Amino acid sequence: MRVPSLFACLPGLSPQSLFQSTDKPHSLWGFPEKPLPPPPPSVEVLPSKDAQSDKYAAEPVNLQGGLTLLKSRVNTMDVFGVPYLDLVPGKYEAGGLKLWESSLDLVNTLKREIQDGQLSFRGKRVLELGCGNGLPGIFACLKGASTVHFQDFNAEVLRCLTIPNVYVNLQNARDRLGRHCDGPVTPTRTTTLSPDVHFYAGDWGDMQTLLSVVGEDQIDASDINLNFSEDDLFLDRSLSHNSSGANQETQVDSSHGQQITRTRKLSGSRACERASDMDPSEGGYDIILMTETVYSLVSMRKLYGLIKKCLRPPYGVVYLAAKKHSFCGGGGGTRQFRSIVEEDGILGAHLVVEVAESSNIREIWKFFYK
Repeated sequence: MRVPSLFACLPGLSPQSLFQSTDKPHSLWGFPEKPLPPPPPSVEVLPSKDAQSDKYAAEPVNLQGGLTLLKSRVNTMDVFGVPYLDLVPGKYEAGGLKLWESSLDLVNTLKREIQDGQLSFRGKRVLELGCGNGLPGIFACLKGASTVHFQDFNAEVLRCLTIPNVYVNLQNARDRLGRHCDGPVTPTRTTTLSPDVHFYAGDWGDMQTLLSVVGEDQIDASDINLNFSEDDLFLDRSLSHNSSGANQETQVDSSHGQQITRTRKLSGSRACERASDMDPSEGGYDIILMTETVYSLVSMRKLYGLIKKCLRPPYGVVYLAAKKHSFCGGGGGTRQFRSIVEEDGILGAHLVVEVAESSNIREIWKFFYK
């Protein structure tokens, strides 16, 4: 006796429906999935008095070169009432409470970029998108940024994690500075570590209503030809066919089983130093920092749209730290994001660091106006 097929038992289901592409999301069996709730409205999250007190217990995060930052210890059960997860669509996006390895990679890389003369935060306007713990943005605060804005999808992540982290690190740095600056030195804005910090929660699709955006007159002025030579621009063949090794450094960390490849090329990074000559009243950010924000093909297009609205031409730069391929189910990754950028043709791309710790490589990319 012939057994009825699955398609005969389930009306409306056909082999084609398993693979059809429509505007509505479908489950594995072809039925429409429950639509996600609309994202919460974008809001500015104001620090509470508790966030600026000693209420939150902090633990050290040790980075390369003796650098130590502090972070609070919280989890999804404490904040959202759900077990440990990296993603709850529409509620908790991309592990905002998790300390990602890529976040540490980015801070270490920013530190090296400063040492190599490729980057300066002094007096700059900085935005960290999808900040979570906020360690890269905190590092920018400690290195003299005049303004640092932190954005995350979840207001709860900002209240319970980012804001306490920012204030405990700034206060710790001020305490250390006070112990070494008892002499007759007139404090400056940098030495007193008083950056203008703000915190914003919401979806990338409408975050431009709150963040500092670039005006039309600034966009028109961005048609300046920076005259980078071919050697200034990064080419993929530099990693695979660089026989001299002059612009490439490979380091093996035996204690962690990591192979770290760094590439040093100009690629517009020195332009970031020249951004200090711009009118501070103009909108946008000189430096945008991101960690593990490219986990979904759908959301990364909104992310790139926001970047174009917020990155100050012609000298603004973006640093992205993330996995080469994302396994969160959204089909994202650094290479997919780079493809979106290259398709648009406005920004150039430069692979700064590659960390081969496991089968999924972590990368740090720098994007800049062509």
